[in-house]
Amino acid sequence: MRALLAALLLLSSLVGADAAVRIKDITSLRGARDAQLIGYGLVVGLQGTGDSMRNAPFTNHALQSMLEQMGLAMRANTLGNKNVAAVIVTADMPFGMDTGQRLDVTVSSLGDATSLMGGTLLLTQLASPDGLPHASAQGAVTVTGFDAAGQAETVSQGVPTAGRIPNGAIIERPIEGPLDELRMFLELRNPDYATAMRIIDAINAFSRRAFNRPIAFERDSRSVELLRPSAVSTPRLMAAIGNLLIDPDTAARVVVDSRTGTVVIGQDVQISTVAVTHGTLNVRVTEAPQVSQPGPFSNGKTVVTPSTQVKVNETGGQVAIVSGASLRSLVAGLNRLGVKPSGIIAILQAIKSAGALQADLIVQ
Repeated sequence: MRALLAALLLLSSLVGADAAVRIKDITSLRGARDAQLIGYGLVVGLQGTGDSMRNAPFTNHALQSMLEQMGLAMRANTLGNKNVAAVIVTADMPFGMDTGQRLDVTVSSLGDATSLMGGTLLLTQLASPDGLPHASAQGAVTVTGFDAAGQAETVSQGVPTAGRIPNGAIIERPIEGPLDELRMFLELRNPDYATAMRIIDAINAFSRRAFNRPIAFERDSRSVELLRPSAVSTPRLMAAIGNLLIDPDTAARVVVDSRTGTVVIGQDVQISTVAVTHGTLNVRVTEAPQVSQPGPFSNGKTVVTPSTQVKVNETGGQVAIVSGASLRSLVAGLNRLGVKPSGIIAILQAIKSAGALQADLIVQ
């Protein structure tokens, strides 16, 4: 944990005042997006780690249909081999890829197969959400995990029921992109009015030098409108304005994850002056029953006498004044309390309830 904090402090000192980013890193051209593809296929060649046909009837049906397409009538037979597994094949098709280019695909088991190691994916059609096939995938599955079991011990590492096929898919039908029109829109990945205006100012400063007129106009917090000059193509214009630097603005926000104890505080978070105390009450109950044994020939009974010890210990209780207009002073005030991350989460929630936290509190 200390090494992580030291690395973050070093990174902040290196970034420092120069926090400018490129426009292409925080925006995207409307319509120029990736497409997600999915398909159902079969992996063969497994060493007895495939689906059991009784528990995965869809594997049996798919295998019979494939064999019938190859001229083998197997509909009336019940297959019992365990070297075949039904899988779901997924891939992301980046914008601009054309017919004949290759994609990486991910193969995930659908039935009760225990491992896909050593398997080969048979020809599988990958379709987009509109139902049209856009790529075909086939090849040897690369699995990084393994699972080995004996009579008294089982060793597993990673996930052996999922793998990848590098360059395993070939694009058959490209996805249509946005038309090359004069009117375009840049969409912000993190919507913000101040960031949108800074993007407009940077683009117009460039366009006045290059085209003698502004080409960017405000629309809302999520998008910026561009009027492309007719003498410049869309790729050349996007390459020119994509490298322009701006300082993006971010909303004041505090994100806490109570499961992992992670607290992320934005640099613009402010807290009104409040006094905070945080204490933890620990109650420990110890049961130490004692047995009372009667003497011989006394006709008595053995009696268990209960003995309970209760210890109460309250830690913390220190009062500290927390206030600040910067992230550094806020963290310093919280550190003065000497509490753990779980305590910081509780303090931030209480400060928010008191109306002193001038930021959005997001609890995950």
